[in-house]
Amino acid sequence: MMILSYMTCLFAGATPPGQQSTAPWYIQMFPIFLMFVVFYFLLIRPQTKKAKEHEQRMKALKGGMRVMTSSGILGVIITVKEKTVTLRSADAKLEIAKSAISDILEKPGEGDEAGAPPVKS
Repeated sequence: MMILSYMTCLFAGATPPGQQSTAPWYIQMFPIFLMFVVFYFLLIRPQTKKAKEHEQRMKALKGGMRVMTSSGILGVIITVKEKTVTLRSADAKLEIAKSAISDILEKPGEGDEAGAPPVKS
């Protein structure tokens, strides 16, 4: 009886009962590779692009620029050093790390149009 079922499986081209056919390793690894590619284009690549843009902005910092720090402090750059920046915010001078600057709001000369008051130094 067992031989008969084995022969039927052989002639039918199927695998004998109890055995499973496995796909080649490269077909099994394809979904994992595909997920890596998706993660790269959706997460890793945009983050590195954003980091490069931020680094370029930090290199372009100059005195007179109005900036916002990552903690939300708004100020005007007085001096720029290698790793730090001195800001004037209201009546205070603050020395902060360049990496703490999150956004450049105005470059020198942009606030002069449309009757904006001049910035005191």
